[in-house]
Amino acid sequence: MMAFWVKTFFLAVNMLSSAVRGRVEKELSPECREFLYMGTPPSGVEHQSLHFICQHYNKKPRYVTLYNIVDHIPVYSAYTFKRSDGEKCVDVPWMYEPQLSTYTDTGEMQPFPSGYMHRNFEDAQAVLDDYTNAIHYERGTLNPDAHQNEPDDKASTYTLTNVVPMVPDFINRVWSRQEHIIRKRLNNYCRGTAYIVTGITTSGKMIRRQNMNRIAVPTYLWSAYCCVDFDHNTPYNERHKFPSFAHYGLNEHNNELMEVSVEKLKEFLTRTTFVDQNFQIFVKDCVPVASKTK
Repeated sequence: MMAFWVKTFFLAVNMLSSAVRGRVEKELSPECREFLYMGTPPSGVEHQSLHFICQHYNKKPRYVTLYNIVDHIPVYSAYTFKRSDGEKCVDVPWMYEPQLSTYTDTGEMQPFPSGYMHRNFEDAQAVLDDYTNAIHYERGTLNPDAHQNEPDDKASTYTLTNVVPMVPDFINRVWSRQEHIIRKRLNNYCRGTAYIVTGITTSGKMIRRQNMNRIAVPTYLWSAYCCVDFDHNTPYNERHKFPSFAHYGLNEHNNELMEVSVEKLKEFLTRTTFVDQNFQIFVKDCVPVASKTK
């Protein structure tokens, strides 16, 4: 399978990189590392077209996204799970990331202004028009509002830098259902902080607009969580899914998910996409040191 960032035109990337401002950096600040297990992002996922976004909303960091400024989609979003009832946020406009824009220096996501000029936004990120005629796909959020509780945390998930195009049958019948299964599991049995990383792989398929490649279409979606402080009286059928577990699925009609260990997901992604040999989602696969010595 082709790497999801191999088809980068290096000259274009260099030009786009010079436009990146604000908190889009190669290294994450301490306030953004709080959303990552042991303060460490997934390793072995590096390329000059990829930029960290510390997603800020209403003057606070909310989660972290690794964003591809050529494919115009996130490679993954990493966040901390908040216990919730799963209710969706309402009346939140879709937003863009000024940190990837030449239009403004603000460090917070902003709603798309009415009558905005594409040239101010679209070079390094997706815009609303990219999805307007993409009738075979829906906007799917990697950090879903169902995994957040506070209104501002929920609202912050509605930025196109947290969105990938998903096949309607897959997102509505399969992926969203699994998000709620994970929500209930972590609500019930995770006692401490649960760290979640949700990402994609691609194989070169693109959504086009005005005869230009605009948005990469994910081949697979995957997600993994890590909760080292969990209820050790968890029922037997759920006990093996702690401290960590994962799932992935093919972004097509009539497909189901595979639930696997984090280690098995890591092996799958190493086979199916371009990552370094040291690829790791969580430090030591989220296995506490005490557990490894038993």
